[in-house]
Amino acid sequence: MSGASGRRPQPRPLDPGYLASLLSRAGRDPAALITVTELADGTYNTVHLVKHADGDLVLKIAPTGPGLTHEQNLIQTEATFYQAALGKAPVPEVVLSGNDFLLMTALPGVTIHSIPSERAQYRRELGAIVASLHEVTGTDGFGYPQRGLKDSWSKAFLAMFDDVLYDAARYDVALPAKVSRQLVTDRTALLDSVRVPRLIHFDLWDGNILVDDGRVTGLIDGERAFWGDPVAEFVSLTLFSDIDADLITGYGADIDRERLSLYRVYLYLIMLIEGTPRGYTGPDHAGLIKLVERHLAKELATL
Repeated sequence: MSGASGRRPQPRPLDPGYLASLLSRAGRDPAALITVTELADGTYNTVHLVKHADGDLVLKIAPTGPGLTHEQNLIQTEATFYQAALGKAPVPEVVLSGNDFLLMTALPGVTIHSIPSERAQYRRELGAIVASLHEVTGTDGFGYPQRGLKDSWSKAFLAMFDDVLYDAARYDVALPAKVSRQLVTDRTALLDSVRVPRLIHFDLWDGNILVDDGRVTGLIDGERAFWGDPVAEFVSLTLFSDIDADLITGYGADIDRERLSLYRVYLYLIMLIEGTPRGYTGPDHAGLIKLVERHLAKELATL
């Protein structure tokens, strides 16, 4: 989950010659480069704002080092997300991508996270944008593209959950006794009521939503995307909070609370585990862990 305190997994420095090569391949004159600025907000990739005479770009470079099982080829997943969502939601346009980089157009605005006092005014519009995003459907199956798609949502989500349990074991992260794959297997029929794989961003916390001049202008950091249940989107949209009426009004449909609780458990487990391979330490991280544990216990009590 983006936004946690700590350090990025071994960020990679940007070589000027490498950038010039990427610009040339993208059809942009390297001589027209104005400035390059590293953006410090990211917690996973190394991100640079590339100001160019032909239009500003954002360059993401994948990190090296250990991570969670599903954290592989995320740059490619992010490119796939933007290409699928383009025209349905305000997302960057992919200019050039590869196994470990993504060059895309820069969107206007600042994150809602940076202006929390104005957050509420965007919720109805955001709900409508997310509804439009969820009109994008897949044809090849459910799950994370980089982990292989499944022919049912219950199979896909069980595989996603199993990956997290495996990561907890290999990084020696203790989980509550109630956390087991039975949470998922007991709800196979409920999960299989989801029959159409829809495009899910799954990281729409306030730091990944751009706003400008009173409008929502961008959904960014689509690397955690998968094909699945639209209810899962509301985990990050309502991180550590209740679902608000404006969001639901804009979305135009109510949300199944049992599935939401299950997906919240999944994300909270990721947030508990990811800090170990990333090397998160310090009082801010300790405070975050206590917050996650408290909300995890609350959701487990409802299941």
